[in-house]
Amino acid sequence: MTAYITPTESAGRALVMRGMDRPVTMLNLLRFRAVADYSGTPELSPSAQISGVAAFQLYIDHTMPFLKDSGGELIYMGRGGAWFIGPEAERWDLAMLVRQSSIASFIAFASNTAYTVGLAHRTAAVEESRLLPMQDA
Repeated sequence: MTAYITPTESAGRALVMRGMDRPVTMLNLLRFRAVADYSGTPELSPSAQISGVAAFQLYIDHTMPFLKDSGGELIYMGRGGAWFIGPEAERWDLAMLVRQSSIASFIAFASNTAYTVGLAHRTAAVEESRLLPMQDA
């Protein structure tokens, strides 16, 4: 089974090609690891093991200033669980809605070198994710 944690290059191209020039809201669904996995970035690993939830909080704390500086905002974050309508075995620990003024501002935010350093906390935290860019109908 494929885990979805980071976007593929082709998904990035397809997002840009959608031509979304109005504000974009990103629906994030996240499932966390029981224990954060910093094997890919041991230099950022806390001195003691932490949960995926704790590692994701480190990511949020790191990310918020960059998100705000880019004109974006976290408009909703809430605990998830099992679906009311959907696969019984599937669960999401956290749902977030993040709003950006455009795809261009999202890409500028996501490619900011100072921001990308903190992505290691997200990678360590997340077992599985989904990210759906949406525009108002």
